[in-house]
Amino acid sequence: MAVLGLLAVSVATAAGKFDLSAEARSILGADQGVYVEAQDGTVLLSQSAARPVHPASVSKVPTTLALLRKLGPEYRFVTTFATNGQIKDGALVGDLLVDAGGNPALVDEDALLVADRLGELGIRQVVGDLRLRGSLIFDWQPDEAGAALRRALAGQIPPGALATVRAFELEAAAGVTPRPVSLQAHGVAFAGAGRDADPVGASNERPLVIHRSQPLLPLAKSLNDYSNNIFKPLADQAGGAAAVESLARSVVPTAMSSEITLGDGAGTDPRNRLSPRVTVRLLRVLDKELQSTGHSLVDILPVAGIDDGTLRHRLDEPGEAGRVVGKTGTFGDYGASALTGAISTSDRGTVYFAILNHGVPVPEARRRQDRFVRVLLSHLNSVPWNYQRDARPAIARAEVLKAP
Repeated sequence: MAVLGLLAVSVATAAGKFDLSAEARSILGADQGVYVEAQDGTVLLSQSAARPVHPASVSKVPTTLALLRKLGPEYRFVTTFATNGQIKDGALVGDLLVDAGGNPALVDEDALLVADRLGELGIRQVVGDLRLRGSLIFDWQPDEAGAALRRALAGQIPPGALATVRAFELEAAAGVTPRPVSLQAHGVAFAGAGRDADPVGASNERPLVIHRSQPLLPLAKSLNDYSNNIFKPLADQAGGAAAVESLARSVVPTAMSSEITLGDGAGTDPRNRLSPRVTVRLLRVLDKELQSTGHSLVDILPVAGIDDGTLRHRLDEPGEAGRVVGKTGTFGDYGASALTGAISTSDRGTVYFAILNHGVPVPEARRRQDRFVRVLLSHLNSVPWNYQRDARPAIARAEVLKAP
């Protein structure tokens, strides 16, 4: 065992003793890192647990923590649509000015709702142009000149996006949501720079429509559910990768701080490193942060077998679905595949685990991870998480308001 560099821990349960180290070697491989810890701090398994490897998208766990610490779970990203012109006969004679507020999840459906609010103000056409101030992310991509947003505001969106907004309209009409959506015109026409348009920054500038994103908590959950790499620029809202790394190192024991390296906040940078034991520690700190505001891990990470995304079809067999909340990580170029998460039990509280594979083909790594977690479920008195999936579209949680 010393030759393998393993630290194995046998643990006791109400049903007797079991040795997770043998299961880890057999299922995951003796050279693969895994760490399991009960709520009271009892170490149930530690195998290559102090060795940092590339964690892929598990890097999003410390980024999520940093965002919550800096912004809070109820924070909303604000995008303001303003003008320096006048509304005349259904036309905005002037430019439509967009102050980007860092929303990483602004998409076609949001743009159509903004266009609808502009229509309520009597604007069917912009005799001017769309002018962007700040860095905009739209439809999950940087939109430096606002061209994609401009097209969406003009109604040039995929049929699926229009169908989503129409469904939202029907729910609103039935009183399910607070604000009806008229959609009398599918977008606002842009006529190009008009002769009467004032220059940007004119003294008569005023806001027209304010878009407030859904709160950070469900927004971050949706990104974690799908492991969306828009987390990379989103980390800038927490001060950037260096600030995320600094925070992560500050919340773990000093002996573990060197096991954290973050070149970005999403998991695509080749420098990223986490060890299994430090991953569990970060997950526990995230859990504590959530509990301080009346929330839990299920409010920010996907629940296996229930939430759409990376864990929808994993650990979803009868008796498994709803019992594991976690975060996946996959980056084949670096030979990285990871799964970290938590299991709710009736006798040990929350049991946290981290499996960080390296040098194993991704499909095989996932198979091993799921098989090992099934071993944990079979040994632990697990219970389903108290969780009900919110199936509403994101636009139902956002706010699109006419400016006062």
